[in-house]
Amino acid sequence: MTAISDGVNTFALGETMVLNAKKDEVAAALDKAFLPKDKMSIHFAPLVINTGGKLVVLDTGNGAAAFASSKGNVGQFGSNMTAAGFDPKNVDIVVISHFHGDHINGLLTADNTPTFPNAEVLVPAAEWKYFMDDGEMGKQTSDRMKGVFTNARRVLDAGLKKKVTPYEGGKDVAPGLVAVSSYGHTPGHTSFVLSSGSDKVFIQSDVTNHPALFVTNPGWHLMFDQDPVMAEATRRKIYDMLVADKMRVQGYHYPFPANGFVEKDGNGYRLVPAAWSPV
Repeated sequence: MTAISDGVNTFALGETMVLNAKKDEVAAALDKAFLPKDKMSIHFAPLVINTGGKLVVLDTGNGAAAFASSKGNVGQFGSNMTAAGFDPKNVDIVVISHFHGDHINGLLTADNTPTFPNAEVLVPAAEWKYFMDDGEMGKQTSDRMKGVFTNARRVLDAGLKKKVTPYEGGKDVAPGLVAVSSYGHTPGHTSFVLSSGSDKVFIQSDVTNHPALFVTNPGWHLMFDQDPVMAEATRRKIYDMLVADKMRVQGYHYPFPANGFVEKDGNGYRLVPAAWSPV
């Protein structure tokens, strides 16, 4: 399993980053983690998994088009994947955890052709059902959610020019890779357990965003969580399991190399990050 950086998006800390905490509380949490108090830096770490028989990409980053619009800050997945020795044409399966743009936009190149032309694209069945429902789209009132619907259809329905394959939670989506329903962040948000022999890693997708805020404070509600109460319940359940099982966890928004272990710490948890391995 290889973590591939898609880059880092840095922006001024706004009032609404955490829905149920004041801006100065969020700033204090960042300061405690020795991070700047007035801005957020969000990391993106898609995965390439070589099962021995299949080459699997799990989530795809912000996309090649975002590389230009962000002046190279994000959209690095394609070039970094190639630099790591992986050819997009050799990818057999692309597994998507949920339909936010920073996870699906890398399915298309800058000129809107499929990045992985020979891959089967697997998406959560509940996510597909929700975001492809015209009735659900018509209910949206916020510009952000309208944009999520429009972008999902642009990338997955129109851009890929081929059918995607929905998958259910609890099922294998690739050799050794089991989908785990972890709803709340989105209606079909999915995490995964990757197993090799007796070794396992929990791929949490967006169960938390930046660990300095949402691992430390699992009760904080991220502005991007569609159902914040459900997302919190999911977060606590999964992190209690990770602590009990001492299971390695990979986080899409963890600072690179985006994995480690967690332990209980007061009312929250503490991430013990893995050291980066250059090999």
